[in-house]
This record gives sequence, C-alpha cells and structure tokens, in this order.
Amino acid sequence: MNDSLKEALVEQFRAHLDALDGNGDVDSDGGAGSGTLADMDVDADTGADLHSLFIELAALRSEVRTESRLVKDTLDLVRGVVERAEAERARLTALERRAASLRPLLVDLIEVRDRLAAGVTGPAAVAAPWYRRVLRRADTTADAWREGLRMTLARFDRMLRDHGVVPLDVIGKPFDPKIARAVGTVADASRENGIVMQEVRSGFLWEGEMLRSADVLVNKTAREEGAST
Repeated sequence: MNDSLKEALVEQFRAHLDALDGNGDVDSDGGAGSGTLADMDVDADTGADLHSLFIELAALRSEVRTESRLVKDTLDLVRGVVERAEAERARLTALERRAASLRPLLVDLIEVRDRLAAGVTGPAAVAAPWYRRVLRRADTTADAWREGLRMTLARFDRMLRDHGVVPLDVIGKPFDPKIARAVGTVADASRENGIVMQEVRSGFLWEGEMLRSADVLVNKTAREEGAST
C-alpha cells in the first residue's frame, strides 16, 4: 500500500470522526456515514434473529425426534399387548373346545367308576357250597375278586386325578345346593340339621369346575320337623 493511499484513508477516517462529533452525515464518497451504521445495526439484529431461529429449529427437531421415538415405543408396546391378548384368546378358545369335547367322556368314565365302587362296597358273596364248608376249605375266590376290583378302582381314581378330576368332599359338611342334590334325609339327633350324612352318588370337580354334582342324604331331625309345622 503506497503512502498516498494511506493518507487518503486517514483523511476519510478523520472526516468520519468529525461527522460523528458534529452529528453530521458523510457523503457516500467519504465512506460509511450514520445511515451505513444503522444498516450495520439492522444486519447485526437480523443475524441475531436468524441465530435464535436456528437454535429454536434445532431444539424443535430434537423434540420431534424424541416424540417420534416415544410414539414408536408406545406403538410397539400396544402391539405387544394386542398380540399377547390374541394369543391368550386363542388359547382359551382351544381350551373351551377341548373341555366341550372331553366333558362327556369324563362323565362316562365317572359312571364306570361308580360301577366299580359299587362292586367293591357291595354285599358279600354268597356263602360257600356245603361241601366246601364240610371240607373246611376257605373260599378265597370272592375276596380275591373284590381285591382286584379295589385295585382297579384305585387305578381308575388315579387316572381321573391325572386329568384334573377330583371327588367332592361333602360328608360331614353343611349341605350346599350348588355342589350337591339332596335325595333323602337322615334323622340323627346328635348332629346338626342340614349336615350331609351320606353320599349316595359321588360328585366330582374337573379343574376346579363342577363336573357332576353329588347325591346326598341330609340330616333332618324330628325337632326341625316339629318346628317347621
């Protein structure tokens, strides 16, 4: 830079300072005047506004990303819950179909079990023939036959338990019409009225639900009959 150019620049700067002291304007040839400084202030304010806008846009973009992630996580959670609900509904439907098809079979098996139990607890076999009594030979055929029925009954009950079928426990307890049916009465003054005294036909539960109600004899004393009349 030559000396003449330096001098020119210094003169222009001095003129600018004089113009500021006298609140005057500098012409366009003299460099930046008061109007040019105002323009610079506007540009500075505009730059600051743009910077703030960029910061807000960046924050907004970050917030949108966070919200999108939360929405995605929520949708995944809802989808998982719906899928589990559908699987549970399908499982329950399959169980209902299984129960509907298996219940009649279990009821028939219980009827067979009743016949086995009747054979075990039924009356004793007829007396042995006279010639065996004379010869004093013990007739163990009936006892062996009954023991075989008892073993078969025990195996039958074990099979039913393996399939979730268990007998009701009603004897000695208050009569409950939800699980038993009274088919007769027994008069026992030593026991309370309404107590189940005997089970004529066993009742059964299947996986906690009623499979067959029990037929029972319920205690009903003369005192209750007289009071009711």
